[in-house]
Amino acid sequence: MKQFRIPNQIPKMPTNTNKTIRFPNDVIIQVEEAICGTGCTFSAFVIEATRVALENLKEQQESQL
Repeated sequence: MKQFRIPNQIPKMPTNTNKTIRFPNDVIIQVEEAICGTGCTFSAFVIEATRVALENLKEQQESQL
């Protein structure tokens, strides 16, 4: 299972799509506290967290086969 690490930059992607999502205020505060002083952006944090979650989910599904 992959461990989450706060990224220090957003990897360059050939294409991006904007999506508007709503976060509970307490989650926003926690993310902003976690990235404070790291050079990480809110978007980079969310992208990396989502990638790790998807990879872990895939591993869980494969282990159930």
